[in-house]
Amino acid sequence: MLAANGMPVALIESYHMAAKPAPAASKSPPKAAAARASKPVLRFRMRVTDGGVIAVGPGKIALLEAIDSTGSITAAAKFLDMSYRRAWLLLDEMNRSLRHPAVDSAKGGQHGGGSALTDEGRRMIDLYRRIETTAADACRDDIKRLMSMLAR
Repeated sequence: MLAANGMPVALIESYHMAAKPAPAASKSPPKAAAARASKPVLRFRMRVTDGGVIAVGPGKIALLEAIDSTGSITAAAKFLDMSYRRAWLLLDEMNRSLRHPAVDSAKGGQHGGGSALTDEGRRMIDLYRRIETTAADACRDDIKRLMSMLAR
């Protein structure tokens, strides 16, 4: 499903769940609990670390997907509500962690530059999403049991 701006809804949810801290506890009475989503959702948050560096994770995958959709680091950063510097640092860290870069960028200028995923970047997104799907399928019964333990 696509959002009004043409970006995949799963991409929006994936990034915002991965990159945003949990909101502070509400000072309102129990109405705040009723305002939560009507159905709990399980989300995998897989990361591949190399030493102290997160080489691949949900935020970096969401950034790659946003760059693929927008054609620009700047537009992807704005869409994901992050600074250009943060997006650039994430990409630089990811590209340095990989054998081949995930993103190629042209410098700005009169024609504005731009960024595009490499074949490696597209393969990374495909593999990451396939692993999420495979894990969810393999754990389906346990996930149902876990979700049934929730109060609602």
